[in-house]
Amino acid sequence: MIRTYSTRSRAGLRLLLSGTLLALAALSGGCSAGGKQTVVVLGPWTGPEAAAFTRTLDLLDDHTPYTYTYQGTSSLRETLVAQLEAGAPPDVAVLNSQGELAEYAHEGVLTPLTGDLGSKAYAPWAPELVVNGSRHTYWVPLKVDVKSLVWTRPSQPVEPHTWCLGMSAQATTGWPGTDWIEDILLHQAGPDVYEQWAVGDLPWTSRAMRDAWSTWATLIHGQDARSALETPYEGAGGKGLLNSGDCTEEHESSFIRYLYGQDIAFEPTADAVPALSGHKDSFEVSADMAAVFRDSPAAMKLLSQLSGPEGRETWMAQAEPQLKPLFPSASDPRPQDRIGGKVATLLTGGTSASPTRHLCFDASDTMPPTLRDAFQHAVLKFLSSPGKASQNALLGQLEQERTRLPVADRLPGVCGSPAA
Repeated sequence: MIRTYSTRSRAGLRLLLSGTLLALAALSGGCSAGGKQTVVVLGPWTGPEAAAFTRTLDLLDDHTPYTYTYQGTSSLRETLVAQLEAGAPPDVAVLNSQGELAEYAHEGVLTPLTGDLGSKAYAPWAPELVVNGSRHTYWVPLKVDVKSLVWTRPSQPVEPHTWCLGMSAQATTGWPGTDWIEDILLHQAGPDVYEQWAVGDLPWTSRAMRDAWSTWATLIHGQDARSALETPYEGAGGKGLLNSGDCTEEHESSFIRYLYGQDIAFEPTADAVPALSGHKDSFEVSADMAAVFRDSPAAMKLLSQLSGPEGRETWMAQAEPQLKPLFPSASDPRPQDRIGGKVATLLTGGTSASPTRHLCFDASDTMPPTLRDAFQHAVLKFLSSPGKASQNALLGQLEQERTRLPVADRLPGVCGSPAA
């Protein structure tokens, strides 16, 4: 059993999901009406993203003895935990947290990847883990994003300079603040220090970490903390923070481009923020990664398709223009629009990988869930009271949480170079 089941589950959620779980139990590893084996994929995408991914699965299963079915939810962790408790896991689940995936691997819930899938799992997207004395890879990256970006509207006045701030994100409120801290640390202290901190080897009370929090406080000084705490990261009504007219620059991941048209522009953080001009070859990144929760040749076949040319070309063709996925390798298809193409170049180094470029995975998404959640809560408290006393108290609390975590469950690393 996963350690977090008893604390993370809710009786109401179990009741709400009971019908879904029974349906999934019947589908996973079973057969569809046409006699084909059904493979259920649980993932985070809803709306147009879910529609594109569902169409992709429908096309990929046409010439296989399988039927691929997608179940999308905005409460991914809670849904997955409930399904595991009920003994009805999906065949495949797509998560953006390496910390959660590593926890599942160490608890024996995930199946090690087989065949050619190991060659598609590489740093920083999918490090090898040592579980019970054996080294394996347990997940592959599907779609990826860059987080070290600052967005502006060229047609909009840049003065007075004001940062867009929106911390609200339902169950994960606070992650835009953790992204800020991570990106600041990466560009002030460099990828080696960042990696030490992300894997749990550098104390939260270190000088580098204190400097990162102090720098964030300086950057956002004078802005309305209460408004930031209540504002969704997508802006009011999901229309985009830059469209509010209340701010001039937005520090946000490349996925946010779906809210804006082609009249938007971005620069890497190191170019856009003078205080963070160091380590220009380093970028914070994130990914949606797929792992096998119910072992079968069908599940492995699907992961091989989704991480190969057929799956990525199909997915690219099915996605709407502003939702074209970004993939991790320079040989993968890439968006043809100006914004998407430019982001893809940062991720892959263009036509050939750059050995000097460092891609470092979102640190909070590599942490065990308890520490990640504490980090998110800490940035909210700090935003409300960004003084030295508050900073020291919060970092001390996070350090106590770090020291309680098992050393053996830590990831081996979070940084790597673009894939050729």
